[in-house]
Amino acid sequence: MDTMELERERGITIKLQPVRMKYKDYILNLIDTPGHVDFTYEVSRSLAAVEGVILLVDATQGVQAQTLANLVLAQRQRLTVIPVINKIDLPNARTKEVEEEIVSLLGPQTMSGSGISEKTTSASGREILKISAKTGEGVKEVLEAVIQRIPPAPTGDSEFWALIFDSVFDTYKGVIAFIRVFGGSLKAGDDIKLFAAKERGEVLEVGHFSPKLKKSQELLNGEIGYVATGIKLPQKVRVGDTIIRNNSGASALPGYKEPLLVVFASFYPEDSDQFDDLKDALEKLKLTDASLSFEPESSPALGRGFRLGFLGLLHIEIISERLKREFGLGLIISSPTVEYEVALKNGQAIKIRSANQIPDPSFIEKIREPISQLNIIAPLSYLGSVMKLIGEIRNDYKETNYLSKEIVRLVYEVPLSEIITDFYDRLKSVSSGYASMSYEPTGYNEADLVRLDILIAGDKVEPFSKIVPRDQAERVGRAMVEKLKDVIPQQLFAVSLQAAVGGKVLARETIKARRKDVTGYLYGGDVTRKKKLLEKQKRGKERMKEEGRVNIPQKVFLEMLKR
Repeated sequence: MDTMELERERGITIKLQPVRMKYKDYILNLIDTPGHVDFTYEVSRSLAAVEGVILLVDATQGVQAQTLANLVLAQRQRLTVIPVINKIDLPNARTKEVEEEIVSLLGPQTMSGSGISEKTTSASGREILKISAKTGEGVKEVLEAVIQRIPPAPTGDSEFWALIFDSVFDTYKGVIAFIRVFGGSLKAGDDIKLFAAKERGEVLEVGHFSPKLKKSQELLNGEIGYVATGIKLPQKVRVGDTIIRNNSGASALPGYKEPLLVVFASFYPEDSDQFDDLKDALEKLKLTDASLSFEPESSPALGRGFRLGFLGLLHIEIISERLKREFGLGLIISSPTVEYEVALKNGQAIKIRSANQIPDPSFIEKIREPISQLNIIAPLSYLGSVMKLIGEIRNDYKETNYLSKEIVRLVYEVPLSEIITDFYDRLKSVSSGYASMSYEPTGYNEADLVRLDILIAGDKVEPFSKIVPRDQAERVGRAMVEKLKDVIPQQLFAVSLQAAVGGKVLARETIKARRKDVTGYLYGGDVTRKKKLLEKQKRGKERMKEEGRVNIPQKVFLEMLKR
């Protein structure tokens, strides 16, 4: 069901994919969802449109941190959960251990067994099913369990209601909305209205997913399908909006979760002439990724670009890869940052997403940074290495849980800025790839943060500015000026590199001047001739140091952004 080239290449699900299937005398409406924590928004959209979920756990990897995160979302929606262990045919499957982990998550009422004959219809009993999607073993039992355990769609109201959980754009049919019908029915020719957007349209076509779009006569209560709205403005059809009939008095459907953007990065085209191409590409991606957010910004060094909001680091990677592959764009991407809250002394509160937006310190009362709950699931044998890694970042320990004899879950509260860069890669490194993590924003805490500026030849270079904790400013600044010393080309005069907070310089490096032998053409004569030329050169370099400016090549910014 993974239709994107990037999904097949990486072996992961990025986009939710709905499908309608017939099993015996039953019609099942299913949605395949991503598993990675960065695509929690895709999962939340799917959960809003269904009555139950299949909690699929890999028999070789066991319960992952993202498994726990998605389970919590399903439990909040009060959905029926069917636990299933997949890949039991593999020689390294840990079926018994994974059963213990699932029982630890779902509670002692969860049963272990095979088949669905052992009291599976009990309200409190949740049997763990075991399957192999490769060989087909146990798949029939899962389908039977879906029919028996998950309640059918409620009868609902005769008045038409439907939730939009995704959309695509068609040149001829306009926006095609993917919907779940919660009441009434819909067919071609009906007049509809988008509740939030106040936009009206006439239904051109309705249908189901098989998994491609398949036209049908009408969509009935409880079904998942698509509707060609005929609306030509994509921004009018918002994911999460409610479709009702025109002139209906119905209100919006409750319980839908809006995307929570936690990471921000600036995207600039390598070729400044491609700004409009980048804008068009982002608008097209927005149609298939409702969680993507962008706004224009400019930089003296990099020109015009966009500030984008994401759900996480993998989300940044996927979007940048799609822009390069699908639209052929070369991109300069800034280091990811988070959103801070700044309380000013005049009583105002503002939110900033980059160091360039931070006000003068004399106007700031306090700065608050986003905090997240970090869940790490790892084998017990790697517990020491994982805890040592966590000790390198700011953290507040909460609890430790044992999912089985060999698997442990650690819970911390950490600043979001500490884990959005390379923490996940470092975690995989210290655990040989066995540990997994998920995080959920929990609010904001006051912190002692400062703006760290980089001055090159006395001039502040804004793209290099960062917001960092005060006690880390010197270490971060020293690392940056040392890196700049290696990547900035030598000039005809000495260039000072300084890391500063306010007017205080915390670290300094100097790029030595490029020397030129001004006495090379002399073939003899008095030594005073050489001294005179060297003195003249020295005075010239001093003038250049006072008046000269450093032209920073674009490759320097690229090198610094790769750090």
